[in-house]
Amino acid sequence: MITNIHVRDLHASLPVVGAILDGLASKQDLLWPYEKWPPMLLDRPLGIGAIGGHSATRYIVESYKPGQYISFRFTAPKGLIGNHCFSIKEIKPDVVQIKHEVNMNLEGFAKIWWLIRIRYVHDAIIEDAFDKAESYVTHRPLNRKWSIWVRFLRWIMSRKKKK
Repeated sequence: MITNIHVRDLHASLPVVGAILDGLASKQDLLWPYEKWPPMLLDRPLGIGAIGGHSATRYIVESYKPGQYISFRFTAPKGLIGNHCFSIKEIKPDVVQIKHEVNMNLEGFAKIWWLIRIRYVHDAIIEDAFDKAESYVTHRPLNRKWSIWVRFLRWIMSRKKKK
């Protein structure tokens, strides 16, 4: 079982961070870092049953509580069995914790793919997403530097796109 958790405390009110969460995969997305990574696209507005994904990762919205929680069940690539979710909770007045959690089992080639590629790219995407949300609420740009491995993987991905 793979569990991967990212959390960030945002200095903002619960309604503000809830609106950021509810804008996921929309034209006004203030969370997903589509400026740097493949966009998160859904076949309809965010809600239970919406189907979509980003790049080769596909999923369906399994659970959604507006302003609080979104859970996606993986449908591709083959070998990813489980879900990933975003949630928020107020820690104290005007401090809200945003959390992203992956819980999945891996089968076949996905076990190797997770170890050499998916984990590192996933971690970079989620940290970029949290940076984007934090930049929005603080009005201060954040531009985290990726690890050399993530930069190498992105270089490989860009070369494949050019072919």
